Amino acid sequence: MGGPAAPDSSWKGSLNVSYNIGPGFAENSSTRKVRMHVHTNNKITRIYNVIGILRGAVEPDRYIILGGHRDSWVFGGIDPTTGAAVLQEVVRSFGKMKMEGWRPKKQNLKVCCNYTLRVDCSPLLYKLVYNLTKEILSPDEGYENKSLYDSWLEKDPATENNSYPRINKLGSGSDFEAYFQRLGIASGRVRYTKNRVTDKFSNYPVYHTVYETFELVEKFYDPTFKKQLTIAQLRGKLVYELADSQVIPFDCRDYGEALKGYSNRIYKLAKKHEEQLKPYKVSFDPLFSAVVNFSKAAAEFHRRLEQVDKKDPVAVRIMNDQLMFIERAFIDPLGLPGRKFYRHVIFAPSSHNKYAGESFPGIYDAMFDIESKADQHEAWEEVKRQISIAAFTVQAAAGTLKEVA
Repeated sequence: MGGPAAPDSSWKGSLNVSYNIGPGFAENSSTRKVRMHVHTNNKITRIYNVIGILRGAVEPDRYIILGGHRDSWVFGGIDPTTGAAVLQEVVRSFGKMKMEGWRPKKQNLKVCCNYTLRVDCSPLLYKLVYNLTKEILSPDEGYENKSLYDSWLEKDPATENNSYPRINKLGSGSDFEAYFQRLGIASGRVRYTKNRVTDKFSNYPVYHTVYETFELVEKFYDPTFKKQLTIAQLRGKLVYELADSQVIPFDCRDYGEALKGYSNRIYKLAKKHEEQLKPYKVSFDPLFSAVVNFSKAAAEFHRRLEQVDKKDPVAVRIMNDQLMFIERAFIDPLGLPGRKFYRHVIFAPSSHNKYAGESFPGIYDAMFDIESKADQHEAWEEVKRQISIAAFTVQAAAGTLKEVA
């Protein structure tokens, strides 16, 4: 920051120690002990949700949910208030449209650091997100008159295919968890974030601290509030397209590509233990076969979708049902081993970092640190069980895309 390294007297606390910038105390730290008394009110109390509804004109039984939490750890200047501000702005825009007579066909995503756009979502939403970011101007310095897609692609290209911007797997740490990880409802979140190459912090440095104030946002993170406006535009467009499109704008082919990448990745992890795969008869072939079948079914489904009679409401409804329920097809009612709440076979929060997402979590967890497990036979039997569950689930999901008899 260019300031003096030593803290001034106003920085010091009132403990009877010599204050210094750590680690540890200036004297022999092994002889220092601090007793803290923490007073916490632990009680069950009533909380309130504020919910507004725009009733759909054509399909009022179908819901698009846009939300964000209001509670904060301390002042919450960034988490959740920047997100809450975006939510309020989107609601204001839809309210204005309603006053002018608009209703959606169907009835009723967090801002942090300010380097580039970050999107975490189901593969079903990839194409929609890419298309919409091409319609929005980038708020980033040096990208005047360029699209949000352009700045996002340049700053954070995908690792596997750098001709597209990176989209993350959904993990958790927020309120979409039950919808996506437990119920299989296609979900996404949108925010501004750090430069992942140069910034090594897992989050912004003042996350969940008393220093996370409005002034911090106003002076440092988003002084013009252009980036929050951009997030509001993108989230608003996402909700509008999902709520008002005659055919739900999901693309199952991207799910097939994602499954191919995830199955290859988990196989590479298994190959690190190649000497165990043959004696324990571990094969990933059924999973690879199911993924190929899913991709074929997805391609065939979208060929039929292009030819569907848009004037036939029943035909459209059938295709929309298949698009909507494909995410549900990846749900295992028995849940993941040791984590029954999580039921999505393709995605779960990482067992080692709840904010991050893991693909094929059942297989991944079964293989994690497998060499240290006492009973190697049972350990590899569990890996085989999880491969079977994954293969069965992907194959069953492919079946849900077949033409309705």
